[in-house]
Amino acid sequence: MAAGRAVEDRTTPAAVPPMDESNEAEPGQLDTARQQGDAYGAALHAMQEEDGAAVTEAGNFVVALVNEQAEGMYARDGDDGLVWREAPEEANAHIEVAVADLADGRFVPGLDVTVTVRDGDRELFSEQAPFLWHPFLHHYGFNAKVPGEGPFTVSVHIEPPSWMRHDPRNGKRYADPVDVVFADVGFEPGRKPSPDAGPRGPETPYAG
Repeated sequence: MAAGRAVEDRTTPAAVPPMDESNEAEPGQLDTARQQGDAYGAALHAMQEEDGAAVTEAGNFVVALVNEQAEGMYARDGDDGLVWREAPEEANAHIEVAVADLADGRFVPGLDVTVTVRDGDRELFSEQAPFLWHPFLHHYGFNAKVPGEGPFTVSVHIEPPSWMRHDPRNGKRYADPVDVVFADVGFEPGRKPSPDAGPRGPETPYAG
């Protein structure tokens, strides 16, 4: 769960990026991009309804935060293919951040996302959130250890991406860092083991 609200005076103001016809984007193509964004937005809305995601607009993005119980995941293991990396016993939370374009709604890949969790004035941890494939909703995230249900303050920092952007009219986006602060975020600490997954590899790392 992620019951919480964005703190306006500590969150980057929203600025909708362009979605204009150009020499690289015909109206029909822009409509196709919006349709892709609508599908991702429907998944975000479902996550908000089912898991209590906190969703806000900041910079050129829609940013959503949710947390669940710690969980294992598949990862590459050199030349041996995929191995299942179980969440360690100490981990009790899985933090997820979804980032979508504010104009077309599509998931934004390849971002440098850092999540910081505080209990009052005390920082519990600050961790970079890598991209995680998910069958329902692509996101950035990691496992963590939290000292109870909270509420905690969760800050999300997004660096401007280094990759190039097509289009002389629409490519001028994601130029500045973006910060979002969510207050009063509740957690339900726990762990979701997956005994049937395999082959097994080392446990996942965790923050905290």
